[in-house]
Amino acid sequence: MGPPLHDLDVAERAAKLQELMLVDRCLDGEEAAARELFRRQQARVQGILYRVLGSNRDMEDLLQEVFIQVFRSLPGFRGEARLSTWIDRITVRVAYRYIGKKKSAPALTTEIDDAVDLGSGGVGPDRRAMAREGVRRLYAAMAGLPPAARLAFALHEIDGRSTAEVARLVGATTTATKLRIWRARRALFKRAAADPVLRQFLESEHSEDRE
Repeated sequence: MGPPLHDLDVAERAAKLQELMLVDRCLDGEEAAARELFRRQQARVQGILYRVLGSNRDMEDLLQEVFIQVFRSLPGFRGEARLSTWIDRITVRVAYRYIGKKKSAPALTTEIDDAVDLGSGGVGPDRRAMAREGVRRLYAAMAGLPPAARLAFALHEIDGRSTAEVARLVGATTTATKLRIWRARRALFKRAAADPVLRQFLESEHSEDRE
């Protein structure tokens, strides 16, 4: 049994207060505070970028761009949302701009485990290799989607967020977000009709989601 609700509320308030104090220290020019903020949020930002975009050669530049925007925008942070949620929105905006600039598939590397969880328990090398190839083809196919649809699909299907949360992150209505996800899924399955490896990967992912 978890802690009482009022204890959770106190913990939440304390966490927000700590975040505001950290932001204030950053705004005062304290380098240690800036390093602490980066350390706390780096893995989270990297995870979103990998899952939305797949591994590519621009990842370090994108990570740097996110935190440039974060520190540049800190004076506007008022604490209405958690700092992590606020940084998520900045990360999503950076990813969206990147997608809009790219007209071809990102240059994927073999480091794709961070993008989609392939699992490890009981999975043989042949199946794992097939899954890796499926992920590679998935991101190549996603590169052909409209930027808004690709972003919504990746945040929902790969990053595992609810449609309501995706809508808040991208600044769209829930209805519009659901439509974008549906259109992206339809386009990917249409492409998979001519790609047995991608089709098998997509079907296996949806089968696991239903279990």
